[in-house]
Amino acid sequence: MFNPPLGLKSRTHAGLTLLLFLALPAVAQIAPDAEIRRILAERIDPKNQSVGIVVGVMEPSGRRVVASGPVNGDTVFEIGSVTKVFTSVLLGDMVRRGEVALGDPVAKYLPDDVKVPERGGKKITLAHLAAHTSALPRLPSNMEMKDPANPYADYTVRQLYDFLSTYELTRDVGAQFEYSNLGVGLLGHALARRAGTDYETLVRTRILEPLGMKSTSITLSKSMKERLATGHDAELKPVGNWDLPTLAGAGALRSTANDLLVFLAATLGYTKTPLAPANALAWGVAKIEDREFVSHNGATGGYVSFVGFEPKRRTGVVVLSNASTALGIDDIGRHLLAGTPLQKPPKARKEVQVDPKVLERYTGRYELAPNIILTVTRDDAHLYAQLTGQPRFEIFPASETEFFYKVVDAQITFSDQRLVLHQNGADQPAKRIGDAPPVKEHRAVAVDPKIFDRYVGKYQLVPNVVMTVTRDESHLYVQLTNQPRWEVFPESETEFFYRIVDAQITFTAEGLVLHQNGMDMPAKRIE
Repeated sequence: MFNPPLGLKSRTHAGLTLLLFLALPAVAQIAPDAEIRRILAERIDPKNQSVGIVVGVMEPSGRRVVASGPVNGDTVFEIGSVTKVFTSVLLGDMVRRGEVALGDPVAKYLPDDVKVPERGGKKITLAHLAAHTSALPRLPSNMEMKDPANPYADYTVRQLYDFLSTYELTRDVGAQFEYSNLGVGLLGHALARRAGTDYETLVRTRILEPLGMKSTSITLSKSMKERLATGHDAELKPVGNWDLPTLAGAGALRSTANDLLVFLAATLGYTKTPLAPANALAWGVAKIEDREFVSHNGATGGYVSFVGFEPKRRTGVVVLSNASTALGIDDIGRHLLAGTPLQKPPKARKEVQVDPKVLERYTGRYELAPNIILTVTRDDAHLYAQLTGQPRFEIFPASETEFFYKVVDAQITFSDQRLVLHQNGADQPAKRIGDAPPVKEHRAVAVDPKIFDRYVGKYQLVPNVVMTVTRDESHLYVQLTNQPRWEVFPESETEFFYRIVDAQITFTAEGLVLHQNGMDMPAKRIE
């Protein structure tokens, strides 16, 4: 289904784009600015599929930037899995320097007490990790994701080592391609250990500083913070940023269109650099007759990115958006490079009312593939589906058996002890294998909205972390420092609950108490 966070959407999310271009007439050059501007304006306004989009173009005649919305060539975006290309450049550069070899087992660069899984006597090498043929899963199964709005933030190096030491491979190493955020994140970690530093420092000293990329990093400078675009989810609501401390090599970088054009200039040979030969791994490649196109895309919770080029014509395109919508921007990048058709927005689906008792039939755990479980839970009149390693998302009834997501172009059909996931033109059946974990049912009740005024204010949870409570007519919202605003629903005049995460809030005379993960965390009112 979804390529896991680094994003959630119908196309290859936060992942490798294996371009499937149709055999279309050759495009002599990339579209003029006016045509690009028209495409962007249509995507943002009538189709309501973004907030801001910026396009960077690289051609033999020079480079140019076209933008629509409150963004420009110097606006900072999270670039998600485009980071993987930088990780592959690090690998190629370290091979060139003689620091590592492609055939080195990754275990060579990890602590001795870490037992990297093997199969049939074959070890996982650095090359396997870069090529997504390691047989490691997309994500480690011990990612608990305590905060669905920042899913990688609390995953530790110790957890990574524990997973590697206990995981059993389900197929031979090198046998087939399977996109793995875990694998490339592990590669970045291992390369940084070999260099005796951290991933961010390694990228900065080996790639960013030599190329003069001053607006690309993981940790934002003061200037970059001022230029950072706010991310938006599929419903164009503001969301917070993502942090990937352990799996940084999989998707932690932030960058701008202008900086990525600098990277493309080096890739296409406009800038002479010893890094150019290293820039050959991780890209997806597609051919149309005698034309070859190369690209990678990426996404996080509030951003999507695309970088692609045609080596023979020495042309390249960067597309960045600060909205993680179902339509996205990959098709814009492909259209500008190769003239492929622009995609249409997802089909509008109408939600209907069904008896909540019907929803109860569908709760349970469904196996889509080995180690990939879709857990379906009910909360009052709402049904939710959660894929292994991902947040829980609500699914909405189109009939008593057909449901659809609003955050992604995907649908689920339920039948007796089974479901079918419909996405990307494929139908994936899944058999029910057990009950869903028990979830306490929270039922929203009607209260006088005037009561909400009592709770509006700021509450100090811990030093430098404040919960801001706001009211919008009959709706109450809570926003944690550096996180998006989420609505909370009343169970009584003092008790409220989230639907996006299993957490509740009780308002008291002194402030509030946040109930989450078995903990009761008081917060004193400060405003």
